[in-house]
Amino acid sequence: MALGIPWQHQHPIAASIIKAYKKNYGSPLNKKIEKYQEIAGQGIKAVINEDEILAGNNTLMKNNNINIDYPDINTTGSIVHIAKNKIYAGYIVIADSLKQDAHQTIKKLKKSGINKIIMLSGDSDKITRNISEKLNIDEYFAELLPDEKVEIVEQIIEEKENKEKVLFMGDGINDAPVLTRADIGVAMGALGSDAAIEAADIVLMQDKPSDLAKAINLADFTRKIVWQNIALALGVKGIVLILGAFGLAAMWEAVFADVGVALLAIFNSLRVSGFNNSTL
Repeated sequence: MALGIPWQHQHPIAASIIKAYKKNYGSPLNKKIEKYQEIAGQGIKAVINEDEILAGNNTLMKNNNINIDYPDINTTGSIVHIAKNKIYAGYIVIADSLKQDAHQTIKKLKKSGINKIIMLSGDSDKITRNISEKLNIDEYFAELLPDEKVEIVEQIIEEKENKEKVLFMGDGINDAPVLTRADIGVAMGALGSDAAIEAADIVLMQDKPSDLAKAINLADFTRKIVWQNIALALGVKGIVLILGAFGLAAMWEAVFADVGVALLAIFNSLRVSGFNNSTL
């Protein structure tokens, strides 16, 4: 986890904490923050009103020799530990909720021909396993740092067959390296970070994972129309060419083979605008 300056950062976990803080305590802008430091994959360290504050995961606490004294937490949420002046102060639990179209997305992706769906997450194994089971995901990897995500994607790319493509979808700044490395990178435009959007090949402008399945189906439909137009053009022109060689094709047949086929291809292409993904 990498949290930024509270009232400026776009990270979902940071935004959730600040939203809850403002609801209960008002604006945090009166706090004096000094010596702010972001520690990739762990959390943040800062001096607030002359007190050293640590906020992050288990690794951050261990690296600063802070004894995490809390009972076993029976939750599937993300835990943000807090320490003040090297003394453990408590923790914040943040639970993600599945998007409404998550189940529908997985079903449509498998129906569209996706061979295997793998989830790469920086969350704990318990959280990742729980979501994986709910969505019927084929395989998952948990507690990953950005470089570890890249290593796993590279391994998947090496093991795939030549005709297969590896598609990765993400929205965080930590996903940018993986989006670049994958054969096809897809970013969420609504909530995605600028780095993820810049690194992606495809940007879904709405915060709806199901749009990925729609984009794949639309791409397949468009490809079919392209091949239909190619076959139509070459077929008609070839027939007219042969007839012309034997003196059986008049001027009107030649005009149809040129202008007529072009108009038919245009009308056929207009079918894309009426594409209906609901039946797929």
